[in-house]
Amino acid sequence: PAAAAMRGSAVAATMRRSTRAPAASLPRAMFSGIVEEMGRVESLAERTDMKLWDGTIGSGWELAVRGSTVLDGATQGCSIAVNGVCLTVVDFDAGSGVFRVGLAPETLRRTNLNPAALKAGDAVNLERALPADGRNSGHFVQGHVDAVGELVSLTPDGDSLWVVVKAPRSLMKYIVPKGFIAVDGTSLTVCDVDYAASTFSFMLIGYTQQHVVIPQKSAGLTVNLEADVIGKYVERSLAGLSERVAALEAKFGGGSTFST
Repeated sequence: PAAAAMRGSAVAATMRRSTRAPAASLPRAMFSGIVEEMGRVESLAERTDMKLWDGTIGSGWELAVRGSTVLDGATQGCSIAVNGVCLTVVDFDAGSGVFRVGLAPETLRRTNLNPAALKAGDAVNLERALPADGRNSGHFVQGHVDAVGELVSLTPDGDSLWVVVKAPRSLMKYIVPKGFIAVDGTSLTVCDVDYAASTFSFMLIGYTQQHVVIPQKSAGLTVNLEADVIGKYVERSLAGLSERVAALEAKFGGGSTFST
């Protein structure tokens, strides 16, 4: 009996150990929209000496940014959000604070990280990826920008700043009053929504104004937009049901009571 009890205790201890992963192994998968610092663009250039997967040399765009906080604990291949865009660090120099990221054609097309909107010296929002057990003081931000919006107005209101953004109509269905949205990677609460005008608004308190890039921009400039991913999953989950309801309404008439 004593030996059996000892074996049982050993098995229980093993099970406890196997269900608790060490903190170092926890994955870094997403962001919170709480900007850690504003960095400065060092360069945004097309390179023709990039080594490709098969050993050949090709061309591509590379962005170099100077930061400090986001390089604490950085490794080659880690993720850093730049203006809300999740990017892979391909190289960094902890001494100078400069890190480099590659920009895929999709990133150039869909975000404001392109030569038409960004140049050396511009400020950018920076955030490291969250550890799985980290505190999220914003909302679930993937770093997968949906589209760019256009700043319509920035109006002081007391010590706060009232900002209106025009978004693509295809994105408006995911934007709701008092819901979340990431603007240039900043987690914000939507104030008002004007679906007819395809605009939404939010406010920045004094502290936030000093720590993100939005107030440094003017009307007409672009911002990266990422709608709350939860709304997208809800829409996808209900898609099948919505199609069946639409088919029944088309067959029996909207508002009818169905009977068999």
